[in-house]
Amino acid sequence: MLLFLGSHLAAQSPPAASPDQQSASVPALEASPASAGATPSPDISGGRQTKRILGIMPNFQAVSADTYLPPLSLKLKFWLATEGTFDYSSFITIAMQAAIEQATNTYPEFHHGTAAYGRYYWHTLADAGIENYLTGAILPAITHEDPRYYTLYHGGFFRRTRYAVSRLWITKNDAGAATVNLSEIIGSGAAAGVSSRYYPRHERTGGEILERWGSQVLNDGVGNIFTEFWPDIRQKFFHRH
Repeated sequence: MLLFLGSHLAAQSPPAASPDQQSASVPALEASPASAGATPSPDISGGRQTKRILGIMPNFQAVSADTYLPPLSLKLKFWLATEGTFDYSSFITIAMQAAIEQATNTYPEFHHGTAAYGRYYWHTLADAGIENYLTGAILPAITHEDPRYYTLYHGGFFRRTRYAVSRLWITKNDAGAATVNLSEIIGSGAAAGVSSRYYPRHERTGGEILERWGSQVLNDGVGNIFTEFWPDIRQKFFHRH
């Protein structure tokens, strides 16, 4: 789907906007915790995010293109992490992931059957919750970083893909300036380290922790790309504006 959009955007993409234009003072449309305090704008022609992707998956941290937002309070940072962790759809995706891991016998120590599935499920749920709170609330509160994803929208497929991936190590601070994304880099690593304490003993090695860390960062990068192009997917395939 992203490759299809790439060819479509390469032919019809609007002129690229400079990074400074991404912080233009265009108020937010969404009335959600992620945009608390913002004033509605009469029109945004494109790049508008929705609170859910496909009407199901939570997209609470995504900010529409060309939108300026006030900094998140400590309370709202924790609220966004809580929304993403305990949303009903999260339990569904975790159930699917646990089923796949059990089917592929990822952790033989969990054995088989219903009890084994329960072990896969709570381990996966704990992994997701720990990372959500560390990268989206606890570390951002300490480093004064903004955990939200600011949509670029302007430019071609490859430019926007590079931008989405670069958000793994670049983010905004509470003052709106670009900064190193310590919350993602350190937070996901810390989450991998914490989760190793409740996995089987041979899964606690340095190599296993690094592998889990890399997997979490990869998942976040793919999520950024999908979030970046969600407005295009929504408009192209669902004819929504």
